Amino acid sequence: MDYVYAAITGYLCGSLPTAYWLGLLVYRLNIFEHGSRNMGATNVYRVLGKIPFAMTLVIDILKGMAAVLIAARLFPGSPPAIFTAAAFALCGHTLSFWVKFRGGKGVATGLGVFMALATKASVSSLLVFMITLAASGMVSLGSILAAASLPFFIYWFKELGPIYNPYLTAFATVVAIFIIYKHKANIQRIFKGEELKLGAKKPVTKAVSDIPPSPETTEEKK
Repeated sequence: MDYVYAAITGYLCGSLPTAYWLGLLVYRLNIFEHGSRNMGATNVYRVLGKIPFAMTLVIDILKGMAAVLIAARLFPGSPPAIFTAAAFALCGHTLSFWVKFRGGKGVATGLGVFMALATKASVSSLLVFMITLAASGMVSLGSILAAASLPFFIYWFKELGPIYNPYLTAFATVVAIFIIYKHKANIQRIFKGEELKLGAKKPVTKAVSDIPPSPETTEEKK
């Protein structure tokens, strides 16, 4: 039953739809109807600005940390139960029952989870993210590379000791694959050179009916 309780604890922590509630209660808008139509912090930045972005980012990170720390308190000496809570925190964030099983891509909540589980590795991955963002301006690329580097850092720093390090490394690998998969559309845009950089807004495309006819076309109709 410990695993069931751990899963419920993790899911409830992770499922809190920070960006959705913030947009709805403070700004009277549905974040799923604007920008990239997800409740990730990057979309909040583009749609609502820096302060809501910072609030969303911090709370999403704290959700992941809370899931792990609460599980560690409830199930001391049971890393498998803690891993279960961590995994379900990510599931809760990406498939939140509060918003009809929609959500974000799990990056910020994943950072919170691993900040609690593997601090050194998480800080190292965060540095990878920041360097990539500074060099490319793309949050998505930074998130992908940070996620990919995390299992290597966990193994390198021997997080959780020799007994549980292989399990934590495997868990981080699964999470990294999941996060990278959630960015599949971003990866396609990166290869096409179409990925937006931080601060850029999605260009507005006009429908054909909104484009006024050229003078030549008007003359032909006459």
